[in-house]
Amino acid sequence: MMAREQLPVLTPAAPAAARARQDPSGRWARLRRHRRWLPPVLAVLLLGQMAAAMVTTAVQQTPTIDEPVYVATATDYLREHRLRYNPEHPPLGKLLIAAGVAVADPRYDPSYPGDQGQVGRHLLYASGNDPWRLMLWARLPVIALTLLCGLVVAAFARDLTGTAGGLVALALYAFSPDVIAHGSLATLDLPAAGAVLTAAWLAWRARRRPVLYLPLAGAALGAATATKMSTLPAVPVLMALAAVSALAARRSAPAPRRWPLSWLGARRPAVSALVAAVVVAVVALAVVWAAYLVVDPRLRFAPAGPVPGVHGARARLVELLPVPPAYRAGLRAQFGLEEQPWQGYLFGHLYTGSLWYYLPAALLVKTPLGLLALGAAGAVAVVAVRRLRPAAPYLLVPPVVLLAAAMTGARDFGTRYALFVPVFLAVAAGCLPALRGRWRGFLTGALVVWVAVSSLRTFPYYLPYANEAFGGPRRTHRLLHDSNVDWGQDLGRLADRLRERYPGERVWLVYKGSGVPSYYGIEAADPRTVPPRRVHGLLVVSDSAAAKARGRLARLLASSRPVGEVGHSIGLYRR
Repeated sequence: MMAREQLPVLTPAAPAAARARQDPSGRWARLRRHRRWLPPVLAVLLLGQMAAAMVTTAVQQTPTIDEPVYVATATDYLREHRLRYNPEHPPLGKLLIAAGVAVADPRYDPSYPGDQGQVGRHLLYASGNDPWRLMLWARLPVIALTLLCGLVVAAFARDLTGTAGGLVALALYAFSPDVIAHGSLATLDLPAAGAVLTAAWLAWRARRRPVLYLPLAGAALGAATATKMSTLPAVPVLMALAAVSALAARRSAPAPRRWPLSWLGARRPAVSALVAAVVVAVVALAVVWAAYLVVDPRLRFAPAGPVPGVHGARARLVELLPVPPAYRAGLRAQFGLEEQPWQGYLFGHLYTGSLWYYLPAALLVKTPLGLLALGAAGAVAVVAVRRLRPAAPYLLVPPVVLLAAAMTGARDFGTRYALFVPVFLAVAAGCLPALRGRWRGFLTGALVVWVAVSSLRTFPYYLPYANEAFGGPRRTHRLLHDSNVDWGQDLGRLADRLRERYPGERVWLVYKGSGVPSYYGIEAADPRTVPPRRVHGLLVVSDSAAAKARGRLARLLASSRPVGEVGHSIGLYRR
């Protein structure tokens, strides 16, 4: 009878010994060691290209419409410690901008009269400052925060599906044109979106360690509401998620480890949930108060302009909120802005008022197709895969609620009001590795590469980006206007074009933005101030102005022929 073959004992060292016999040179062992470094290296490369894209964009773009207001307000915070300008937005985002303004150390005249827009233009163009240098320094803190938000995106997805999911989410975030566009500006939209995402991620982590993460989630939520008031609908959502996390922590914690949860009322589930929600709300409120106290410890509020009154239920709501007086005034200002008859532009149609479907339609235009596909599939995966299902409320409810609230707004100005959508979509896309299928990895990688190529092709014109289904950035101005395509960012590029190709020509200019054309060497007249028969030469019109052209400007454009464009945001016409 043949002797039975003796099987090796399966000890931890046995597999290694077997592999060593098969691979005497130890190539696989070295490869495994190198694989530990591969994800961090890829993350650094992704964030590095994103930083390069944002810095390049920040260097080349002139101030957008809102930036001078924020920079002037930040400067006033630094020098005068006054709550005076821009009350419609809380101070925290502008304090972030102030970190860069402090390095630039601009000349500032605190007694200059005028509204916040006039003060911003005076600071940039009439105070002896270099607007290129000042704007770069003001934008750099937002760029740094955008990169940190990328780490949160990767960490959130990694918590859900592992390293592969984190890298997929980070790649989609790092190549998102809308994120790059607004992350390179001294504005408040990206900081607010990043704070909401961070709050949702920390609330998710609180399911394991509520004592640590619930106060941090409250701080992140407070940072969001202390940056933009449009994030206020996220407050009840995050409070509810905090309650869910406290209940989950109570169920999952073994009896010997429940003692840290005693302050959450772990013996009574309802009390535990209520305390968790209150902790998040109280910490968030403390952050809001701290943002105002940093500007002025005495909380004096002397607005530079009139603050509209609010009546009815809105007035009672504003008065009931336990926030600083300047925050209440900002809410009244926001309600006042919502009551004005703004003009919108969608798919070639100019209208007065707002369309409830404007933001979803604009997001379809300006979100890369690969990100839309992967984000939608990831959202399905979060709901369909059992082990991911507990994360669905944290990942899907905040952006849905914020988008629904934004869709009721009166200002159809751009996807910046819904910038949280591509950010959360990137995290959702990171959940795809949890799905099964032979082609899952290949399709995911192919779509990520498609997003990267689409983003790189639009470099450095990220603001007017449109995906391939809608013709790319060259056609965005036919579909959308304002901050979707033309926010005044290309005045410097226009000056370069006029010097290079049209030296000495008569120029007529209709510019939509906060820049001062003469500062950049553009000598032009407004064609709307003279009879049409006198308008001959080069007619330059911002695309948003062209989209809304009526009367004399419309007749001038109809009788001119297009000869070029600048930055996909300014049209050149010969007349």
